[in-house]
Amino acid sequence: MSKFNLAMLAISVAALSACGGGTSESRDDPPAPRGSIIYGTLAGHATLAQIDGGTAASGLQPLSGKAKCEVDVRYVYYMTRDPAGQPATASAGVLVPTGSDAACTGNRPVLLYAHGTATQKSYNMADVTNNREASLMMAMYAAQGFIVIAPNYLGYERSSLGFHPYLNAEAQAVDMVDGLRAGIAHLKAESSTKASDKLLISGYSQGGHVALATHKVIERDYGSEFKITATAPMSGPYNLVGFGDAVVNVQANAGATLFSVMQLTSYQKSYGNIYGAPSDAYQAPFDAHAETLLPTDTPIADLMAAGKLPADPTFTKLFGAGGLLKDSFKASYPTSNFRKALQTNTLLGVSTRRPIALCGGKADPTVFYDLNTTVAAADLKARGMPLMATYDLETLSTLPAGITGQTVYGGFQQAKAAAGASVQAQYHGGLVPPFCNALTRGFFQQVIAAGL
Repeated sequence: MSKFNLAMLAISVAALSACGGGTSESRDDPPAPRGSIIYGTLAGHATLAQIDGGTAASGLQPLSGKAKCEVDVRYVYYMTRDPAGQPATASAGVLVPTGSDAACTGNRPVLLYAHGTATQKSYNMADVTNNREASLMMAMYAAQGFIVIAPNYLGYERSSLGFHPYLNAEAQAVDMVDGLRAGIAHLKAESSTKASDKLLISGYSQGGHVALATHKVIERDYGSEFKITATAPMSGPYNLVGFGDAVVNVQANAGATLFSVMQLTSYQKSYGNIYGAPSDAYQAPFDAHAETLLPTDTPIADLMAAGKLPADPTFTKLFGAGGLLKDSFKASYPTSNFRKALQTNTLLGVSTRRPIALCGGKADPTVFYDLNTTVAAADLKARGMPLMATYDLETLSTLPAGITGQTVYGGFQQAKAAAGASVQAQYHGGLVPPFCNALTRGFFQQVIAAGL
């Protein structure tokens, strides 16, 4: 199998219609209900030939299969609530299968998808031309008959919130629920393709955490509105406090300086008690910019060149001379409000009545597999939760029905070999996602076929 190049997978579709941010509501009026649509539109359309051309060029087609459905790309701007419960706006991409194939007709299963960490403020899951993750979702799911509703999250794209509640489990779950409501309502009003009663939840990296949090919150608070069919988080930081302990005290993960800025800002804005001033946590000169730094459309290389991030291409220099954070912050970490926030947002102990599968790669240098996927799987098993499978791409002893080991395990090993010296740099963001999504789709199809 050829090396994956997801950048080649983007499909050219009609440009997304731009519309000014904010709402037209009077400040004297009560806020619009959660999940209500401010603006929704058909943003583009991808044909079978366009999708197949992209998957063939990228090398994805052995995993995705040829497209069965054309895809309408829809954009929805909706009302939600921020971490303080105040009205805020957010947006979502809605990828809708169309066509005459049996996989594309009738009411279709819905995948509520949570995207991975993004530093770009304009990140948009309705932009399948330029967004690799959106184009992957289109090829793997929408072109195979799944409706994909993929919120862009608070703080991104045209959201009214001035920060992103990164890895805030409750706030991100509320946003996901409201994006789901808005996406389904938009389809009812504007599309001939409708949602079935099959609700699937998944997400990658940060989105793995968001997916599991969303599953928890839907079953806890919205069980009369939504019935989950199955959930399959991928490569997520479920064990935030254990993971954080390791990053601070043992080994910084790849990307730690970026993730730390987003996480500290999220928890400071959400809870207000992480530090008294940025200089309590950040070294100079980073303290002057940290709270407004990410997400941004300024390239990360430019931020580093301007001295707003440590000049470290591995993004692992958290402490010491030239590091992002003060050694005093590290010393105070064991009893800090930051560690308490990590504990609050750790997802061990989640109870579920619906099937779950987990996927990742054991050699992941960004989200450590054993501290997160292995620990989460053991926790679910120990409490008798319906964990149906744990897929480690490095060993892959279990496969969903209809998927061969050569396609996934063999293909992953070939992709790693083709990456050569850059395998570590590509592992989390480029190599794992297509293979975990293939396994996740197979798991969902297996659950649906079994009527579980």
